[in-house]
Amino acid sequence: MAVRIRLKRMGAHKAPFYRIVVSDSRSPRDGRFIEEIGYYNPVAEPAVVNINEDKALQWLQEGAQASDTVRNLLSKAGVLKKFHDLKNQK
Repeated sequence: MAVRIRLKRMGAHKAPFYRIVVSDSRSPRDGRFIEEIGYYNPVAEPAVVNINEDKALQWLQEGAQASDTVRNLLSKAGVLKKFHDLKNQK
């Protein structure tokens, strides 16, 4: 099973709000997911990003692939740096 960390769109028309979820790559964008690990609100000024770093690191270590947008969010939050540091320690 290919697992991806990606965004699930929520919110009203022209007022998007995204949840950062771990899901099977074959499931639809807003469909079933395995676990929610954070949220992203691009409408707020400045944009609000909240990520549970422990869960994100756990899923990355288990082989989950992040989408392009989520990879950028994880990078800005410093999660990818921690993941690479842990990976290089082994």
